[in-house]
Amino acid sequence: MNCSPFDLKDYFLKELTDPQQRQVETHVQNCSGCREELDRLRLTEAALCCLREEEIPQRIGFVSDPVFERSRWAAFWGSPARLGFAGAAMLSVAILVFGLTHGAPALLSPGAVYSRAEVDQRIHAAVSAAESRQEQKTTQLVHELVQRADSEHNSRLIAENQAEYLQKLNYRLQQASGDYVTPAVEQGGPR
Repeated sequence: MNCSPFDLKDYFLKELTDPQQRQVETHVQNCSGCREELDRLRLTEAALCCLREEEIPQRIGFVSDPVFERSRWAAFWGSPARLGFAGAAMLSVAILVFGLTHGAPALLSPGAVYSRAEVDQRIHAAVSAAESRQEQKTTQLVHELVQRADSEHNSRLIAENQAEYLQKLNYRLQQASGDYVTPAVEQGGPR
């Protein structure tokens, strides 16, 4: 904060007259805030004097200058969409050239042309083969399902037989120990 009658920057840069300079000097001796600000100005000057001097550029370059313009070639290849289009076009030309040089004679040969009857016969043979394969798969699946059902049925019968055997065994053990109570006794009837 500056409470000096004159600006301390003017004093520091020696832009004040002699009487004004002396007046600021006497004020700075008595005011600690202005003395601190004057010290900061001196530190700033010392820091600026430590910087090396650089040459001022003669001309400032603008983006619109021809130096910064890209060549047409760089502009074309710099765009991802154009680059993708060029790649697709080159691939299309390569496929076309390959097809014309390697695939065309086989397609146009007289042995490659089939009559309507031959086409129908080949289709019928392919359909018959597919149907027989499907019928074999269906038969195999049905056979596996029947086997699985039989094994589950046998397992269930074995489990039921074991449960019945365990009930009979339990009944005999209870009778032997005298713990068995008939259902009539549980309801209050004779033993």
